[in-house]
Amino acid sequence: MPFKRPGALIFSALLLAGCATEPPKSLVTPFPPVAEHPTAAQLPQPQQPVRGVWLATVSRLDWPPVSSITARSASARISQQQQALIQKLDKLQSLNVNTLFFQVKPDGTALWSSKILPWSDMLTGRVGDNPGYDPLQFVLDEAHKRGIKVHAWFNPYRVTVNTKTSTVSELNQTLSLHPASVFLLHRDWVRTAGERYVLDPGIPEVRDWITSIVAEVVTQYPVDGVQFDDYFYAETPGSPLNDSETFRKYGQGFASKADWRRHNTQQLIEQVSRTIKQIKPAVGFGVSPAGVWRNRSHDPAGSDTRGAAAYDESYADTRRWVQQGLLDYIAPQIYWPFSRQAARYDELTRWWADVVKPTHTRLYIGVALYKVGMPSTVEPEWTISSGVPELKKQLDLNDSLPEVDGTILFREDYLNQPQVQEAVNLLKARWNGAGSR
Repeated sequence: MPFKRPGALIFSALLLAGCATEPPKSLVTPFPPVAEHPTAAQLPQPQQPVRGVWLATVSRLDWPPVSSITARSASARISQQQQALIQKLDKLQSLNVNTLFFQVKPDGTALWSSKILPWSDMLTGRVGDNPGYDPLQFVLDEAHKRGIKVHAWFNPYRVTVNTKTSTVSELNQTLSLHPASVFLLHRDWVRTAGERYVLDPGIPEVRDWITSIVAEVVTQYPVDGVQFDDYFYAETPGSPLNDSETFRKYGQGFASKADWRRHNTQQLIEQVSRTIKQIKPAVGFGVSPAGVWRNRSHDPAGSDTRGAAAYDESYADTRRWVQQGLLDYIAPQIYWPFSRQAARYDELTRWWADVVKPTHTRLYIGVALYKVGMPSTVEPEWTISSGVPELKKQLDLNDSLPEVDGTILFREDYLNQPQVQEAVNLLKARWNGAGSR
């Protein structure tokens, strides 16, 4: 098949919306070699370290307010949701946060006006109901007015957060919508894993479809970046992903299913990276994986840790993506204190600093704001002086390493929790005096 130019790619992506009674044709688009798109070194470099926050919309963890769903009218709901976002952005601005990682695809639904995905039920209570405004455009407008960049955060494969009968019933009700849920349009792509409905990463058309979703956002919105979270192969021991048939069909030539799975994840990252650079080279692409790539006990190149490893658990060779220049940035989730011997914060942060050092990939460290001030027998540091000394040590280390280009806090709503207020004061004093390392 001849190579399609970016415009053709987007046109094909939009065709995926299809009609509810006839499943759309799958997008299969060849891409140029990785070297043909600009490298991170050719892109505009940030003038200052990232001071970032993740804002989760899945299960309305950070936004929108749960109470808005039962508002007396659509206009009241819209007002409540927009005002809540404005208040959050004002708070971030007061802390001198310069980058917001906003979850636009929490599952198989969208928080933007999409021709591929139905509207998220997080906004109205029902999948596919038009919320009466475009949340992504709204947050972009309001954040940019405040000097805050916005990265669109995608969960690539999740379709639902549970497998309840009521959830299936709601998805079935999207049959008459344009677009309907992928759960209906491509039921053969959907599996169960981790007590959720997910897309099978081993199906090439699934990866193409996800790529088309990213292409739609990058084309239509002035996002500053795109981020995938750590949910690639997101199975659990009690709820594994049954991809045996997919492996039989596509896994020829691989020594093991594990190698084949890592290849599938690699293919997705390559496709998305190329596509973004074809459309808007200045839009950064990053991933926020689990903090451990591999443990040294399994690989001499790994970290001196004993934690769940992305390479072995999620089948994501995150180190390789950095080495190949596929990512503009990587934001490992290093959610442990200095004293946690199985996964020491300093060990992992220094390990990642060494990984990015010979590359052009920027390194942002994900920090566990959600643990600050919370009682823990395993990690008591989070309650000593309200967790402020531990948080300060982590920020100090980040600032001391030239390879670390910023810190991202997980997650936004914890900035409003009483147990975190001393830490918020630390952040305000520290980040408002920022401007250099």
